Amino acid sequence: MPEVPKKQMAMVIEKTGGPVEYKEIDVAKPAADEVLINIKYSGVCHTDLHAVNGDWPLPTKLPLVGGHEGAGIVVAKGDLVTDIEIGDHAGVKWINGSCLQCDFCQQADEPLCPKALLSGYTVDGTFQQYCIAKAAHVARLHKDIPLDAVAPVLCAGITVYKGLKESGAKPGQTVAIVGAGGGLGSLAQQYAKAMGLRTIAIDSGDDKKKMCLEQLGSYAFIDFATSKNVVKDVQEATEDGLGPHAVILVAVNEKPFQQAAEYVRPRGTVICIGLPAGAYLRAPVFESVIKMVTIRGSYVGNRKDSAEALEFFRRGVIKAPFKTIGLSELQKVYDMMHEGKIAGRYVVDTSK
Repeated sequence: MPEVPKKQMAMVIEKTGGPVEYKEIDVAKPAADEVLINIKYSGVCHTDLHAVNGDWPLPTKLPLVGGHEGAGIVVAKGDLVTDIEIGDHAGVKWINGSCLQCDFCQQADEPLCPKALLSGYTVDGTFQQYCIAKAAHVARLHKDIPLDAVAPVLCAGITVYKGLKESGAKPGQTVAIVGAGGGLGSLAQQYAKAMGLRTIAIDSGDDKKKMCLEQLGSYAFIDFATSKNVVKDVQEATEDGLGPHAVILVAVNEKPFQQAAEYVRPRGTVICIGLPAGAYLRAPVFESVIKMVTIRGSYVGNRKDSAEALEFFRRGVIKAPFKTIGLSELQKVYDMMHEGKIAGRYVVDTSK
């Protein structure tokens, strides 16, 4: 049995708005249905910043250890846990646990469980060296998967894969990805390609254009900042000029959420994933009715979605470029996010 220390280092916020403090805290003991995971790496997601700032109408626990993309090794488990062993590799996701008994849990919609526990939000998350999670909900990771590289897939990858499934887009059809050059968008393009979909990338800047077209497999790029008519340009980028079969919205500002219904093709689906603070959806009623447009939200994946998304990654068809920093430097990433200067995904190494 690995020796589990009584104390550990973690990034903690004591009050909404921060600051985030690097400090020593106790290591928790797993309950009967839980595991304790020695987190080696944790991805940093925009949701973590929203949790610090209290941007959402859902209150966080305080004090709070954030983070919900943690990959590590199981070092302790409760008496009722029989399907995961000490030494196994596992991931802690946004859904830390659910009741497994309600109407939603019974139909594989555990993210909608009214009693769902949210990592780094309603329970302490992965910006610490040892993290608790319900055994039923941890991601099982093959030992040939690098723990640093898989961390961003545990939230961002699973989330965009679920959104693409929810869109109903079929192989050969076209999907527009809005916010294509960001962390979620770059993964969405790769999952779409792996699922046999054609992608139009929507974002701004020459660097993102080059990345989307040359590295991530999109066949067209629309720069929303320089385009005189985004709706027209997106539609013209599709073969028949009618627009994409689906739009995946992973942008962090409001405007794209109010344009998508105008350029999606008749019978198309708009999938909302990004969560800009205080934002509202808008769609023209006449066109939405006449074109029979579907607008739906897509939250995080269930346990099966997670296993499928991770299998794509294990097979090497998904690459999530990332930069590694020490856990103690987390505030620097938040500052870059706040200033809009973030480029790519960051993963924190909990040993530093």
